[in-house]
Amino acid sequence: MPRPVPNAIAVLAPELTAWRRDLHAHPEVGFAVHRTAGIVAAKLRAWAVDEVVEGVGRTGVVGVIHGEDGPADDAARRILLRADMDALPMQEATGLPHASTLPGAFHGCGHDGHTTMLLGAAKRLAETRAFSGTAVLIFQPAEEGDRGAKAMMDDGLLERWPVRAAFGLHNVPGMPVGAMGTRPGPALAYSDRFRITLRGRGGHAARPHLADDVIVAAAQVVQGLQALIARRRDPTNPALISVTRFEAGTTDNVIPQTAELWGTLRALDPELVAPMIEGMERVAKGVAAAHGVEVACELGLDADPALVNDPAVTAFAVEVMREVAGEDAVDPAMPTEMGGEDFAWFAEAVPSCFAFIGNGDTAPVHHPEYDFDDAAAPHGVAYWTRLVERALPRRG
Repeated sequence: MPRPVPNAIAVLAPELTAWRRDLHAHPEVGFAVHRTAGIVAAKLRAWAVDEVVEGVGRTGVVGVIHGEDGPADDAARRILLRADMDALPMQEATGLPHASTLPGAFHGCGHDGHTTMLLGAAKRLAETRAFSGTAVLIFQPAEEGDRGAKAMMDDGLLERWPVRAAFGLHNVPGMPVGAMGTRPGPALAYSDRFRITLRGRGGHAARPHLADDVIVAAAQVVQGLQALIARRRDPTNPALISVTRFEAGTTDNVIPQTAELWGTLRALDPELVAPMIEGMERVAKGVAAAHGVEVACELGLDADPALVNDPAVTAFAVEVMREVAGEDAVDPAMPTEMGGEDFAWFAEAVPSCFAFIGNGDTAPVHHPEYDFDDAAAPHGVAYWTRLVERALPRRG
C-alpha cells in the first residue's frame, strides 16, 4: 500500500476535491481553456506566487515560485513541472453530480486532476518555500492532439525560463491510488495523424459497374495498412496503425464519390517512422490504381515525437517516488506504452522524466465512464512538493 501523505498535505484534500470537481464540470477543449486558465492564474496570484504569466502558447499559464533565498541565478537551479488543462471532445456517461455541464466535452483523461495536483503543489510551495532555487510550473493547453507543449515552446517558454530538467505526471487507472512508476528511456510512442481520401465516379447502388466504388477501395486500404504493420515490420520493434474514422456516403442507394480514412501511426523507434509512412502511401496508391480511383494522402499530420525519459533524471525521480509512496508502491521499470504524449517536446529540449500515479479501480482514460479519483490528488501534491525540495535543496 502507498504511504500516507503528510498531514500538512492531507488537510488540503477537501479543497483539492472542490477544485477538481469544478474543473470537471466545466471542461474546455484544445486551446480554448479560457475559464480553466483564468482560475489557475487567479489562484496562483492569490497565493503570492512570484510570477504569473498568462497567454503563453496562446492559453498556457506559467507560475514561477522562488525558494527561501530568492530567484535562482542560472538554469542549474531551476526545474519545470508541467500539468495539462484540456478536456476531450467526447460525451461523458458517468452520471456523477459533478459531471460535465457542456455537451460533447469531457475530462475523460484526468487533466482536471493533473491541474489540481499541480495547483495544490503551488499553494504548498508558495507557503513553505523550503527549497533553494526556482520552480517553474507550467499549466498547458491542448495536449489532446493539438500540440500545446510545442506551442508553448515556440512561444519562447524555455528561453524565458531556462531550466535544467522537466517533470510530468499522468494518472493511470488500474494502478492503486498513490502508487507511482516510470521507466528510463522510451516510455511513450511517436504519435501522428493521417487522412487518406479516395475519389471516383459515384452512381446508383443498383449499377455498381457504372461507378467507381470508393468504399470497397477504402476497405482494402484499411486491410493493406494492417498487413503493412503485421508483415512489413520487425515484430520486435513496436508500431501500430489504427484507422479510427471511415467516412463515406449519405444514403443507402448511392455509391459515393469520396471516402475518407482517418487514423494514427504510433512507433517507439524514430527510425521506423519514415519507412512506415512511405509504406502507407505505397499501399494507398496501389489500391487506388487497382480500382481506378484517385487518392490523396496526408500523412504525418501534427506529429509528436516519442517520449524518452532521461536515465539520470528518471533515477532521481524514482528516489523521490520511493520516499513519498514507499519502496513497494513504486515501479521503476513500467512497460512502454503506445500512447502519445506531447510532453515529449519538453523531453527533447531538456533532460526529463514523465511519471505515472495510480488512479485506482476506475474506467480507462478516454472512456465515457472515466473519472479522476480525488483520493489520488494529495499523493500527487506530495510528490510534486517533495520533488522540488529534493531537486533544489536548501543551501547550507
